[in-house]
Amino acid sequence: MTDPRPRSLWRGRLLALVGVVLVAFSLRSAVAALSPIIAEVQRDFSVPTWIVGLIGTAPPVCFAVFGIVTPALERRFGLQRLAAASMVVVTAALVWRALADDAVTLLVATAVLFAAVGVGNVVLPPLIKAYFPDRIGTMTALYSALLAAAAFVPPLVAVPVADAAGWRFSLGMWSVFALLAVVPWVSLAVRARTSAALTTAVEIDEPAPGVLGRLPRLSLAWALAVTFGISAASVYACFAWLPVVLVDVAGVSHAEAGALLSLFGAMGLPWSILVPIVITRWRRVGVIYAVALVAGLAGVAGMVLAPAAATILWVVLLGTPQALFPAVLVLIQLRTRTHEGAVALSGFAQSVGYAIAALFPLMFAVVHELTGSWQPVLVVFGALFLATIPTGIIVSRPRTIEDEWERRHGAW
Repeated sequence: MTDPRPRSLWRGRLLALVGVVLVAFSLRSAVAALSPIIAEVQRDFSVPTWIVGLIGTAPPVCFAVFGIVTPALERRFGLQRLAAASMVVVTAALVWRALADDAVTLLVATAVLFAAVGVGNVVLPPLIKAYFPDRIGTMTALYSALLAAAAFVPPLVAVPVADAAGWRFSLGMWSVFALLAVVPWVSLAVRARTSAALTTAVEIDEPAPGVLGRLPRLSLAWALAVTFGISAASVYACFAWLPVVLVDVAGVSHAEAGALLSLFGAMGLPWSILVPIVITRWRRVGVIYAVALVAGLAGVAGMVLAPAAATILWVVLLGTPQALFPAVLVLIQLRTRTHEGAVALSGFAQSVGYAIAALFPLMFAVVHELTGSWQPVLVVFGALFLATIPTGIIVSRPRTIEDEWERRHGAW
């Protein structure tokens, strides 16, 4: 729960604030920097289509796997050291990827990179809960806004930098931010071992083993995991297929389709700022779910029934369910009482959510291949948003996973 008297963000936790900012930016810039310049890479060596496909599938798959693995790693190493270690690996993998001289090396370096990013995805929400329990809304808004910004800034600068300095520099330059992110978390890990003063260090208890295994038995954990999946699946499916769909069904040019995809991605930024405030200050969780449901269904209906009539509006509406992403980040912290609960719930929600996200780009391809039309694909896509009805009802109830477990099974 949040402290009713929040203290300064700067007092005694400036390092944690800098660490959250740098890690958040590194998590998404690492993902978004390659695809815009893959053509430049292919001028130096061949990158087969199947490897490009695997690189595109790698993020949600790695994030799902390491959502399961990270709580066990956290029990062994602790949050601060794990955050520092993940950024060390991100730095090394970014440099390795920039130095790749064949497609297999590019793929392996990218897989290692996304594995480390998957660890960072899981540890950041519990770190915010540990260091900023009185500023959960503010810090989650900052964190998710940085994720959104880092998703569309690299594509904007990747090509110009590659043209000016080469694709290797364009890929490798993001390692600077990841390297800088190591410093505050190493400092905090050392401080946690040498100082017991709460004004200068935050002590984080080691989590009890077995907590992750309890979550599949809790409806609240599943509701948050499916919510994460709805948001992630809509994003990955649209980034993979929306330009193609727009060209085929709305009759826009390829350049216009690219601009509309950028608009779709940019929709995550305002929601990442507004949603944490709405949830932490006004407790209007159900409103977020309702907006995501109505907007998502309206966007799909517009694309099916009149795609060329108001294409920009349909894209804006399809981008609105991204509001569920910052909602889950906040609720991971608000729907847990304990440190181990936050770590386990973060890992469970992201693992299940990214597993769902990995399926939907493939679903678009399979359904379109079977039917020869995009309308059935869009109808199935719309069905995804209907899952916000039961999940929203469950998540809106003001209780924690520990409360639910204790009510059903006894002591947490």
